[in-house]
Amino acid sequence: MEEQDNTAGKKLQHQTRAEAPGTKSWQSQAYTLGAISNFMSTFLTFPIYKVVFRQQIHAVALSEAVKQLWHEGPQYFYRGIYPPLLSKTLQGTLLFGTYDSLLCFLSPVGPHSLGQRWTAGLMSGVVEAVALSPFERVQNVLQDARKQACFPSTFSILKEFNSYGLWGRLSLGYYRGFWPVLVRNSLGSALYFSFKDPIQDGLARQGLPHWVPALVSGSVNGTITCLILYPLMVLVANMQSHIGWQRMPSLWASAQDVWDTRGRKILLIYRGGSLIVLRSSVTWGLTTAIHDFLQRKAHTKKEMTD
Repeated sequence: MEEQDNTAGKKLQHQTRAEAPGTKSWQSQAYTLGAISNFMSTFLTFPIYKVVFRQQIHAVALSEAVKQLWHEGPQYFYRGIYPPLLSKTLQGTLLFGTYDSLLCFLSPVGPHSLGQRWTAGLMSGVVEAVALSPFERVQNVLQDARKQACFPSTFSILKEFNSYGLWGRLSLGYYRGFWPVLVRNSLGSALYFSFKDPIQDGLARQGLPHWVPALVSGSVNGTITCLILYPLMVLVANMQSHIGWQRMPSLWASAQDVWDTRGRKILLIYRGGSLIVLRSSVTWGLTTAIHDFLQRKAHTKKEMTD
């Protein structure tokens, strides 16, 4: 009986990943499922993210980062949640929806090769970076305690950016730190989508409940990906927290500054790494599990109406 359930679950799993050629409904459904799963996981894990951000900016220990937030008071604890909540919801919409659409374009009928998953993941990450970099920029300014007096709200930051000329709005404002964001997002998406399904399929063959492989696959894959790309996250956080008309340092100068201020030690570059493991495990585990659950429910409902 267990083997039959596992076979049926695996069949459903593959059915939800590849609809018949010419069927557009599932690709459009993927955008909705991605939005819901990312919204829920972001809301639940935002406190962890904020502590990690403080460690990235100030290179302080975990206890010191928590102490900073404690002294600022509860009224500031969720300061900055709206940009990531909106951006992560849009991220899920673009990431999962664009990936499924590109994968269907590359190969309308599965199974899909590693190269096809990698290509679709890479391109979905590019789209995500272009669309969402401005949200991350505003979010990083809001979360920097040093900017609270000058820029107390999202509106004050947008007002500052819009006071620049057209090129200034892009290079100094909304798209500050874009190139490391592009590399981080494209590689991160490619790695996640390339290895998510193989890990999940391997665990599914063990006869586990259907939500366990998705949760574990997302946790393991997301954690490894984020650890590999963590230095880029630190660079992005430091570049995007900077604001003002004065000449900003170049990408290389910013990277050199981060390296120097961390005492030229890779261990200090990974300050905040202890929480990034937890945050990545919880966030991507929840996102993958919620997405898989919604995907199954949607596919079951579709089968009943057909």
